[in-house]
Amino acid sequence: MPGLYYEQCDVGRVIKHRLSRTVTESDNVLFCAITHNPQPLHLDAEYASRTEFGQRVFNSMYTVSFACGVSVEDTTLGTLVVNLGFGEMKFPRPVFINDTLSVETEIMERRPSKSRPNAGIVTFEHRVYNQHSEVVCTMLRTALLQRLPADLENKGSGEQHAG
Repeated sequence: MPGLYYEQCDVGRVIKHRLSRTVTESDNVLFCAITHNPQPLHLDAEYASRTEFGQRVFNSMYTVSFACGVSVEDTTLGTLVVNLGFGEMKFPRPVFINDTLSVETEIMERRPSKSRPNAGIVTFEHRVYNQHSEVVCTMLRTALLQRLPADLENKGSGEQHAG
């Protein structure tokens, strides 16, 4: 099922993504390993026990990647031309091993592309929550999306699977 075309991105629309995940120690260690991040706050239980958190804190870049990945099916799957950039990222609460994360996305703005008549620019805000419904991450993502193909435009935008 495709993501949203530019014309289907109504500003203010909030999409609650169905997929959630309990993040594990293995997820954290693997992500740190493949990104070459040796931060002891993420990897060293003894070190982390002496911090204000009292335990290891999940790698925040995993949380960002998780949010973006979870959103793809409902936002940009098959309609993305390219991600143009990521804006402000905030981490108001830490993520700990065995937290369960869920994501929602709000469409913040959209505008036609000046250089590509077959595409438009959409800004999404992704919000990640833990199992206590506390926000643990927010981030902006700007993407270039395809416009509706002529054959679909004549049928109207139709029902959406997301939201």
